[in-house]
Amino acid sequence: MSASESEPALMPTHPSPIQDERALKLLRDGHLEVAGRLVEATNMTLYCSVSLNGSTAACVYKPVRGERPLWDFPDGTLAAREVAAFEVSQATGWQIVPPTVYRDGPFGPGMCQLWIDTEREVDLMRLVRSRNPLVRRMAVFDAVINNADRKGGHLLPLPTGHVYGVDHGVCFAAEDKLRTVLWQWRGKPLAREAVGVLAKLDRDLESGALGRRLRELLTLAEVEATWKRVRRLLDTGVHPYPSEDWPAIPWPPV
Repeated sequence: MSASESEPALMPTHPSPIQDERALKLLRDGHLEVAGRLVEATNMTLYCSVSLNGSTAACVYKPVRGERPLWDFPDGTLAAREVAAFEVSQATGWQIVPPTVYRDGPFGPGMCQLWIDTEREVDLMRLVRSRNPLVRRMAVFDAVINNADRKGGHLLPLPTGHVYGVDHGVCFAAEDKLRTVLWQWRGKPLAREAVGVLAKLDRDLESGALGRRLRELLTLAEVEATWKRVRRLLDTGVHPYPSEDWPAIPWPPV
């Protein structure tokens, strides 16, 4: 039995694209009002409400001016990287990243992302160690965007069974920096579904809308490196192994 034939069946739990489009309009055009700050976050992360034409939702707003400098990522680029991760997520059809836009706000331009209420009964560490096919999708997604900080707490399980991923500010480096708690598939053949999605990303990065959009958000070298990671996954046909030159797991892991 092949790896793809032995995979658990995927539940049709992901959100509707129509819901995503409504959320994007609300996030992009709505009035943003700060309600508080998430003090455990490294960078300025503000809990807000956003309202438009009688519709209101909670969201997270991360202004560029609140980003702490990092030695390995250019200053003032983390918000754009979060939006780039959303664009890749949408291109996969997996809807891993909640609706996310780049917009102006009370503290200047930054990232604005729909707030997600999670299923509190889920054991996050058990989910991290599981063979859940939705988490496996996230492992492939992280390999594509070169996620340098996939902690367990960045997984947001919903009561429906869908699993979102958040906090993608340190992604898309041109150098390999994959650091994640999702190594249980290392060296395993990619799922048949993932191969099809990667082939679509390959085309879309080379000459499609995704490549054009990422060039608006990232450097040309970072977009090229993203395309090369997709091609490498297709060429090898397996989930990547941890690097011998870079810490494999973020700290803290949760």
